[in-house]
Parts: sequence; C-alpha cells; structure tokens
Amino acid sequence: MTVPFGVPAHFPDDTGADTFVAQFPTVVAPADREYLSTKPPLFLLRVPGSGDEYERRVRRVVEALRQPLDDMGKLVPHAVLEAGAADTGLLAAVAGERLGYGIPRHMIPDRLPHFSLLRDVIAEVMAHGTGTGAAIGAKALRDKAYAQRVQRGGLPAVLWKLGGGENPPGDSFYGWLLGLLWVPLTQTFPRWWWALRKTRQLVRPMRLSPFRRERWLGAELNAERGKENLFRVLDDMARRQVVRLALDASHPQREESLQRLEDLLVRALLEDLRVPSPGRLLPRRRRRTARPVLVVEVPPEGTAGAVQAERMLRAFHRAHAAAQPPGPLVIAVGRPSDTLLAELGNPEESNFTQAGLQLTQKDGRPVLVTLREEPLTRHGLPILRVNPKTFNTSWQTTTSLVTAGAVASAAVLGVWAAGVIRGPQAHPCVGGDDSVAASAQAEPVSVRPKEWYDAAADAIRKENKRAEALAVDAGRTVRTVVAFESNRPTTEINTRFDGSIPELRGIALWQRQLNDEAISDDTRVPLRVEVRTTGKDFQDAEQEARKLVAEQGDGRPRKPYEQVIGVLGYSQSRDETRAALKVLGAAGIPTLGTTATADEMLDGDNQSYWPFAPANSTESRIEADFASRFDIVARRNGQAGCTTAEQAVIVQSPADLYSRSLTEKFSHDFPGRSQVINFAQNGDFRRAPAGTPRVTSAHDLAGTVCRALKAQPRSIVFWSARARDFIAFINALNTQGTCIEDDLTVLGGNELTMVAQTGSFSDKRWLRLYYSSHRIPVTDRRASDKTRQFVDAYDRFVRTTTQGADPWRQDGHAAVAYDAFHVLSRAADVTYRDKHADRRSMLTALSSGMTFDGATGYIAYQAGANTAPPDKTFVLLRQGAKGAVSVVACGAYRQGLATQEQGPPCAADGNR
Repeated sequence: MTVPFGVPAHFPDDTGADTFVAQFPTVVAPADREYLSTKPPLFLLRVPGSGDEYERRVRRVVEALRQPLDDMGKLVPHAVLEAGAADTGLLAAVAGERLGYGIPRHMIPDRLPHFSLLRDVIAEVMAHGTGTGAAIGAKALRDKAYAQRVQRGGLPAVLWKLGGGENPPGDSFYGWLLGLLWVPLTQTFPRWWWALRKTRQLVRPMRLSPFRRERWLGAELNAERGKENLFRVLDDMARRQVVRLALDASHPQREESLQRLEDLLVRALLEDLRVPSPGRLLPRRRRRTARPVLVVEVPPEGTAGAVQAERMLRAFHRAHAAAQPPGPLVIAVGRPSDTLLAELGNPEESNFTQAGLQLTQKDGRPVLVTLREEPLTRHGLPILRVNPKTFNTSWQTTTSLVTAGAVASAAVLGVWAAGVIRGPQAHPCVGGDDSVAASAQAEPVSVRPKEWYDAAADAIRKENKRAEALAVDAGRTVRTVVAFESNRPTTEINTRFDGSIPELRGIALWQRQLNDEAISDDTRVPLRVEVRTTGKDFQDAEQEARKLVAEQGDGRPRKPYEQVIGVLGYSQSRDETRAALKVLGAAGIPTLGTTATADEMLDGDNQSYWPFAPANSTESRIEADFASRFDIVARRNGQAGCTTAEQAVIVQSPADLYSRSLTEKFSHDFPGRSQVINFAQNGDFRRAPAGTPRVTSAHDLAGTVCRALKAQPRSIVFWSARARDFIAFINALNTQGTCIEDDLTVLGGNELTMVAQTGSFSDKRWLRLYYSSHRIPVTDRRASDKTRQFVDAYDRFVRTTTQGADPWRQDGHAAVAYDAFHVLSRAADVTYRDKHADRRSMLTALSSGMTFDGATGYIAYQAGANTAPPDKTFVLLRQGAKGAVSVVACGAYRQGLATQEQGPPCAADGNR
C-alpha cells in the first residue's frame, strides 16, 4: 500500500475504527465553525499487552492520533503528554506550555493569560512546600507573578525596563528623584493596575460595578468579602497547601493537595481555550478555526507517570461541565486504573463505531474503548490530515484592515476579503516551496577555528583533572578513553567541512555530566579523554592506531587511570579509518564510532567495533523511498508545487569509501533511473564504475549535471561526495547560470549538515536542499525531553566558553558524540560492578546489550550484535525559511517508537 506523505497509516483497524477515523479530522477542524460549540466527552482508549510490547502499542496509537495534526509544524493547537512528562509535578502545566508554543500561524491569538498566572503562582506554592507551614504572603505572590509576566514581554516588560528593571536608580540625588517619580510610574503603578485587573477577571469585578457576579476563580476558592484581592485569595489557598505538600509522598493529604492544584490549573487552561470574546474588533474571534487536542499517555497503575496522568484526567473530568466552547478534545491512551474509572462514573465499554459518533456529541459521559489484540498486529487505517481554515494575515493586521475598511467603501472591503482565505495547493512541496536563500540564517556564520577548538579541548582537559583528582584523592577507579579526530581545523573554510569541534563539545558535555554524577555515585567510573589527531581527512588513522596498540603493550609502568579501555571517534568512513579499525580490532580494543556510516566499516571478523549511526544501507533505502514517493522536485512550465523524482543524478567521489558505498546502495534502492557522475578534484578515480563520466573541475561537473537535468526535468541531484566538493559545485552552477532558471533539488547525506546550517548558501535562491541528520531538531515538537535537555546544556556550554554565533546548534555531530561516549561510559560502569575495568570486560559489557534515553533519541543495542541500534534515529531535514525543518523522522527519536511501525519512507510497505 502506498501512503501519501504525512498521512499516518497505523491507527488500529479495530471494530468500527473507520467511523472513528473518519470523524476525527472533522471534529478537530470542522468546515462549519458552528460545530466548535460542542464539547466532546473524555475518550479513554485502553491498550492491551505488557512490557515493551505494550509501550510500542501505546506509542503507535498516540502517533497515529498526533500525525494528522502536524505537518512539519502544528496544523491545530495540540499537545502530546508522554508518560512521566511531569515527573513529580503537574501534567496540566506541561499541557499548557505545549499548547502555548508552536501555535499555527495566523490562526488563534491564544496567550493563555489565566493559565500562565495560575501556573506561576502554583509553582511558587509547590517550591515552598518544605514543611515549615510558613505563609508565602500576598505581596510576595503578586511580585513573583508580575515578574513572570514581565518576562513574557509586551507593555509590562517595556515599562519595567524603562524603570531600570532589577537595577533601580542609584543613591544620588538624581537617582532619588528618579526613584520618587519615574519608578512608580513605570513599575509600581503598572504592577498595581495589573493586579487589580486580574482581580476583576478572576475573582470579582470592582466594588462599584453594578454586576457583582462572582468570577470562576472566586467560586473555586470560595472567596469571602473583604478578601476580594486576587493575591490575598491565592495566599489563603497557599497557606493550606504548603503544609500538605511537605508531607511524605505516600501521604493521602499530599496527593489531595496536588489534585486541588491540578484542578485549578486545568480549569484555568479551559477558561483560556474558550472562543475569545469579540470585544470591539471582531477579527480576533475569527481566528478560532479548530479545537485544541490533548493526547495523554496513561501508564499502568503503579508505574512511572501513572499518578500524574490520572490526576490530570480526573481534573479535566471535574472541570468539563464548566468549560466553555470549543471544548478541547482529550484522548487518553494506555491503561486507566479501576480507581480512575470509578471516579469517572464507571463508563460502559464502547466500540469505535459508538466512539466515533460520540466525537460529534455535546458533553456526555466519558467514553471507554478497549482495543483488541489482533488489529494491533497488522497495518492500520490512515487518518486524514486535518484541514483548518487558514489566513494570509495575522489577526492584528486583519484588525487594522477592518478598521480602515469601516471608513473605506464596501467595494474595497469586498476585494480585500476575497483574497484572505488561502486556497489549497494540489501538490505542495514537502517541507515548503521556499529555497535555501530564505533560510533564517541569512548571512554566512563567521567561525573561529582556533578559539572554538581550544575551548572544547580545554574543557576536556579540565574534566580530566577532575577525574584524576577522584582517583588520587578518593581512591576511585578511573580509566582513559582515546578520541581519534582528524587534524585540528586551522582555517575558516576547513572548519565548515570538519565536524571535530561540535564532536569535541559533545564529548566534553558527557564527561562533565559523568564527573558530576560520580562525585556522589560510587558505581560510576569517571573517564579521562585523550584527544589524538590523525592527519587531514584521517590519512594517518592506521598509523595512530598502531601507535596506541604499541603503547598499551610496551610494558611501561603507568598510573591506573592511564589505562585505555576504549576508543571513540572516527567520524568519517574512509579506507584509512577502516584500516585503523582492523588494527584496533586485532588488539581487542573496544571502539565506538560516531557519524561514520558506511556498512563496509564493520567487517565480519571485527567484534570490537560498535557503530552508532544508522548504516548507509538504511540511509539509502529511506532516501530512495522518499525521493520516489514524495513531492520534492519543483514543477515546470509555471505550475505550482512539486512532484516526485523519476531520475537521480548521483555525484560521487569513487576513491572515498563513504561516497562509493552510499552511491552503490542508493542506485540499487532508487526505483527510477540513476545516472552516476564521478567527481574528483584531485584526479583520483580509483574504483570508478566503467562507462561513467569522470570530471575533475567543478565547472565541468556543473555542465554535465545540467545536461542530465535538461534531458529529464523530474530529477534530483543525489550528493554522496564530501561537503567541500559540494560547495565548489554549487558555486560553479551559480557562476555558469545556465541551469538555475528552474529550482534545483539536492538530496544528500549527513556530510552536508556542516555547511547547510552555516548560511553558506544564503544567496542561492534556486537551491532546494534536503539532507540527513542523526538528531531531530529541537524546534521540532516531536523532539524528546532528553534532546531538549541536551540542547540546553550545549547552548550553555557554547555561551560560556566561546564568542560568536554557533553554526551547529541543530547539527547532530555533538549529540552523536555525547551519546556514543555515554555508551562507553555505561559499559565501564558495568565492568566496575565485577571489579574489572579493562578492555576485555568492556567488550563483554557491550555485547550484553544496552538501552537508555539519549540526546539523539532512545538507544537500544541488541545483545550480541555489534551493529548500530536497529531503531536509531534518522532524520531528513529541509533547509528553508524556518531553518532546518525535519520532513522525515524515523526510528526511536522518542522512547516507544519502532521503525517497522512508522510506514514509508521509514519502513518499506512492500507495495511499490
């Protein structure tokens, strides 16, 4: 079965599922917005199974519900709440935060003001749950909440900054005068007015108002007369909850307190998600074109995250009756407990036919559907992507135009209104139809090779000293890992083509985390890192490997922490690095690869090399399927949109192992016509296929490629050569100018990330670029919490150790090195439990299998198989107006995902 790009095909084909699948997109984004006045009931999808099989099934259902809501960005406001997302906190806080960002462009002006205020106050209450019972204080609550409001920007932030921010005027007469007049005007008065306005919105109107109807928060907290100030009411609540929050985690009153706080936060969220009041300017209300969606994972009772998930569902059920339209669609997937079901009124079992009908009903009791085992073992049903009404202009612009139109003629208004709604495009380009020139990186990033390399190397040396101190002062077991890199980059150009700087940053980050944890955890083995260079393009890799083997067997006395138990690195697949691996394998030295991807790097008799990134065979299969199935080639003759590729013009460097390997496999996997062109600026055409063109200049390559594209316009250029050659080719095309009247689509490997994200093509308006990566961008809503944590740590490291803009924030090299070092570290920890920390025991530990949640996704090495993890993350990115945007995400980029369940192009369906 051929599945269109972006359309999921994995919702279980259970009894009546076609009804549910058909109604789902309609209830989320109905064609007639009158249907948004309904409030669907809570849906509970109970999933059978246990262990890893159960987790995979839950993720399958969750992904099937999420994918129709997302097309490289949110189509409608939605949030997926994974098991354990809130840890020990409130899941409603996570839900609101995820709904609040990535809002579909020009759709809904949701700012979630009530939710944001309550979230900040409740966070303050929970932070003070220390058991002292001390009141937080109304004034302190107000000041903390207003400080958070200032951080969210807008007029309060501007006024606060004008008043001096956190640094009020000094002690001079001039400062005293400013403090007397200016600070009250810009800080004190705005804060007082903000608090008064929030009191009117949430508790009660002002005393002189003729309509003294109680507001929702006043009703929830039973606000008394004389305490109508919002923050006095909240302080009363805080006095009670702080004492309970300090109780033991198993105490029922502590959970009762958390439930109370969750109830308040969920109610605030529902109040913010209602149709915005039209006020004076109606266009603001027009933007509500879809209902929000929450998909909640519910782990089995007693497992991590179950309490948090059920607490939120309980709160939603309690607040549902008071919620205003459009009620959010909340679907819980997993294993709700009997206790929760009893509190929800023990809903009767339904099938998907009945559940599909309930989707369009107003209110109603919760709906419970138990999935059967058999449908979960086969291919499922596609859920069509939601299609909400979108607008070309923001609501602010629309408001201005409507105001102007009140004075202008009705005819002018009619002409304007006719162009507001954007019609659908028949064949949209995957990831957008803009070029690389539209990228957010408008100018090439200026790199600082020596400064940046030295900063990363210095960080590693600093961590080495910490590890040595643990060995000497605390008697800890400490060992050494050797990181083999190419030569230190010395010029700006070389730096753009070399991944050593981000790779060293990733190594330094894991080493720092390891040392931090080892201080208090005696089961961790701190590791030193010796960074060794192997010449330009790893040309001395074999020689340096032999040198390391000789050093380890020369019998010279060494300190225990100088014992080498593993090797990390070899980021490129070359004949030289493969030869080095054979040397290390013969000596039994465990080696973890980073971004080297050629299958040929792993010889059958080398049991000590453990690749980390997906192999070329995996990459070529996914990329070939992607190019032949999905619309990525710009249409000609003035037609909008894109089409699929019928021909691939493959550019390879035949003497390069990586390039030769990827070309061979892509040519085999691509169903259309393939044409190979050999490009070697050094004239090395060893192993070039007979009868294929051989060119040594970028100018000749541009001409050869252009002729192939003119003969078959529905072609892509598949780039398997190195990044340096790609720069030369693109510049030659631009200079020649005979082949760029129509947009050119290039599909390449991870090699191109080093230049694509540095702004090197900021003026190439004719280039559409797709390339692979081994980490999902943090801007993608699918990125896991571990990925986001890593990027935050990486940002801090770069910010505190270097100057200048970082070109590799979304590149995967640092994350791959971080996780690969994590693998070696975990193996060292295992060997320590057996009181050994040597190379042989390291190989035994690696062979036993390993799983953890890392920066690049969920890592799961199979026991006894030294191959890359079978579900290792593989991402295809498109470089465009939004920077690097993931158009394909395969593998376990989050825990619980499996490639074989993700459909084309991740997993082949067998029907071409």
